[in-house]
Amino acid sequence: MIKRTLEKSIIEALKVFPVILLSGARQVGKSTLALHLQDNYLTFDDGEMRLYAKENPKAFLESLELPVCLDEIQKVPSILEYIKIEVDKQQKSGAFLLTGSANVLEHEEAKDTLVGRLIEFKLFPLSLKEKNGKPQENIIEKILNRDFKLAKKDYGSEIASHILEGGYPKVLSLDDFQRNLWYKSYISTYIERDARDLANIRDIDSFIKFVYILAARSATLLNTSALSRDVGTKDITTQNYISIMNRIYQTTLVKPYYSNIGKQFVKSPKIFFNDTGVLTTLLKIDSKEALAKSPYSGQVYETFVFSELIKHISYMQESAQLYHYRTNDKKEMDFIIEAKNQIIAIEVKRSKSVKKDDFKHIIDFQNKSTDDILGIVFYDGEMVIKFSENLIAMPFGYFL
Repeated sequence: MIKRTLEKSIIEALKVFPVILLSGARQVGKSTLALHLQDNYLTFDDGEMRLYAKENPKAFLESLELPVCLDEIQKVPSILEYIKIEVDKQQKSGAFLLTGSANVLEHEEAKDTLVGRLIEFKLFPLSLKEKNGKPQENIIEKILNRDFKLAKKDYGSEIASHILEGGYPKVLSLDDFQRNLWYKSYISTYIERDARDLANIRDIDSFIKFVYILAARSATLLNTSALSRDVGTKDITTQNYISIMNRIYQTTLVKPYYSNIGKQFVKSPKIFFNDTGVLTTLLKIDSKEALAKSPYSGQVYETFVFSELIKHISYMQESAQLYHYRTNDKKEMDFIIEAKNQIIAIEVKRSKSVKKDDFKHIIDFQNKSTDDILGIVFYDGEMVIKFSENLIAMPFGYFL
């Protein structure tokens, strides 16, 4: 089993909270991690058990030996009300470890049911650190601590391989052809099935068309009207589709950054796919050569950086926030991170080289702000380049 960054946090949470929810997309490794942490394991993928839990939830829960892991909890959201009654009666930490591949807490039957009794952890596809056996190394912590040590090396081919491979544990042992088949199957089964289960979509062909068109917009400002026009749907349908993709953990909306520095900020969020393996399959990019030549190459690399940043932010002990930055006069930075009372401004460049002009919007932001801002440009190069104490160029290899 690949060591996951979240394992330590979940173990500690089991000592404090009666209910732990481990959520995330299908096949990211939730069940594997849950089985590692809890021997008593039941799944609502079992139709008979699911029917029993739905028809007689009180008797079902009374029959369980605690502590227990209940997998795929989103299939029986109504049981959360009865879990609340049970944990209030038992008053026992770590009684229930729940897993779900759709955001069950947004379900009407689950809303606010376990407030004060539950802590949620979101499990993402594998980070590069987890893939490389370094799950306790946190990129954001390293940046905040000004730890920029990195060997001079051509990381380009290795990073391209990781982008195509994505972070789903199942694909790590597959060759290129098998991996491509797996992702195609994932898109046509899991994403489609979860959408059906979650929203009872009548026109699934329209939804799948939307998914493919949305892929070409990863790492761009969300324009619902333009998206609706291209898909051939009404805006309200498109908004519903976006909500579904977020709820099944396939995409994330990154909010715009606001600051009182005398600029008008664009208010639209940016949309990102959470995994580059899924994204490149949707974009029909199946090799390093195709990735290098693709008109979407820059967006894919920005999505790659996003996918790494969001994992490390999510797994930090302290709270941190991720934004994008764009003003009406077209001053733009790909990401802003606020963490530990510090601000990190980040640009992503697909190029093999970097120059000070690549920091121009970061420098403008630094000059306008009273905060101490660290500027980072991630690029496809070989070495860390320090332009000043607060302007650092970092190879994508920093994520390895």
